[in-house]
Amino acid sequence: MTVSALPSTMRAYVGTPKGPDLRHVPVPEPGPGEVLVRVEAFSVNRGELGLFSRRAEGWRPGQDLAGTVVRTAAEGGGPAAGTRIAAMNDYGGWAEYAVVPVDRLATVPEGVPAERAATLGVAGLTALRALRRGGPLLGRRVLVTGASGGVGSFAVQLAAAGGAEVTALTGSHRTLDLGALGAASVITELDALSGPFDLVLESVGGAVLTRTLKMLSPLGHFVLLGTSSREPATLTLSSFAPHVRQTLHPFWVFGSGEPVADDLAELLRLIERGRMTPVVGWTGSWERLPEAMEALRERRVPGKAALVVRSGAAETGAGSDSGTASAGEGA
Repeated sequence: MTVSALPSTMRAYVGTPKGPDLRHVPVPEPGPGEVLVRVEAFSVNRGELGLFSRRAEGWRPGQDLAGTVVRTAAEGGGPAAGTRIAAMNDYGGWAEYAVVPVDRLATVPEGVPAERAATLGVAGLTALRALRRGGPLLGRRVLVTGASGGVGSFAVQLAAAGGAEVTALTGSHRTLDLGALGAASVITELDALSGPFDLVLESVGGAVLTRTLKMLSPLGHFVLLGTSSREPATLTLSSFAPHVRQTLHPFWVFGSGEPVADDLAELLRLIERGRMTPVVGWTGSWERLPEAMEALRERRVPGKAALVVRSGAAETGAGSDSGTASAGEGA
């Protein structure tokens, strides 16, 4: 698509206190160091679901997206028009067009579907960077809690690809073959866990946090990723006794500091080489976004929810919400 063919308006989701509302808005203009992308797919993170009640009406949701560059950066940097990219934005991705900083995107290899590339931003980068906190993975014992979710399904694959012995702790809401993703052991009850673990990626909170911390090895690393249970956990100095050389890492992907473009490119290379496959447990037209959000709230989605953006008149779409997925589904 050439610049002259670009429309002046587009459809995009706009935030309201009640949730996203699909409206007609102006096509955004890229600034210095930015490109304009025609969005082909985006994914939804559970953390985004709670933003609507906390932000003023009119904000533009959408962090993870994939699409094609249609207008290059004014100063000539970044990918050329026609390049397929994946990106992690701060906002604005749930739209037909989005402005993306050139340091927040990576080129999508041929053969990688947009629905899969769009899942990598928040969840994929969280898993990759959280695993780095534990150092080299070869031969280490790694525990991933919340393993059937977006971050967890990436973390299991990445840890296994790095040579770790992975234990996956998962609840009963979502069905996913974690063994097929590389987990050596899949556990559904805390009592079945057997430590010690050299690295724990913990996203549940409450009793799961306090129990798994006790299973950390004397020099182990414990990475706090979230509190999906919404249950508090009390930690004191005695929580680490007698292993005072353990390391606790609070983690938030937007503040973790690594270059986004480089890490997205690494994840895309792993997909291209067949060493990782994003789990897409819900996919459909972007006009079915409320359905996808509800499925995420109810924890019916294994892995990620991806939505396909089709420009033009309204359509019903042909997405699916089966509640189950394997590593190869969802393309």
